[in-house]
Amino acid sequence: MKKLFKIIEDNKASQGLRFANLLIDRIVVYAIFFLYGTFSVMMYQLLNVEFFLNFARKLSELSRLEDILVTATVYFFYVFLMEYFTKGRTVGKYITGTKVMSTDGTTPTLQEFFIRNISRLVPFDALSFLGQNGWHDNWSDTRVINIKKYTLDKQTKEEINSMGTKEIA
Repeated sequence: MKKLFKIIEDNKASQGLRFANLLIDRIVVYAIFFLYGTFSVMMYQLLNVEFFLNFARKLSELSRLEDILVTATVYFFYVFLMEYFTKGRTVGKYITGTKVMSTDGTTPTLQEFFIRNISRLVPFDALSFLGQNGWHDNWSDTRVINIKKYTLDKQTKEEINSMGTKEIA
């Protein structure tokens, strides 16, 4: 278990921001499916390529369980890859000004991002953040923080720590 920095805990994103992240990211995933359907139709109309349209047709014929599995898989890869390649942010987190950080104040590792996102597949995980921390936060030793508050708090602490030291011009 990683060390838990107080500054990370003090600047956790509110439940409202966390819920907004969830909603925005779900909308993005649905937009991905919509864009794929649009792309499929355009490829058929412009180039007479049926492959993408046939695949889209097969997706529309999935059972409820299959649909849930496909959507969960796409959501997993969307969040996992976005958080990993942007160092802790998704479209929802960009919009709300939040970010994922390790509890020790560092950028999460690939393993932590993986654990964080595979944990989302646990039923009712989306509601677990209504408590102190979400299950996917606890299991991966990560937190979603408010970037502005965190940066201001960190800057204030650095200024206090530097008081009384000689400045070299």
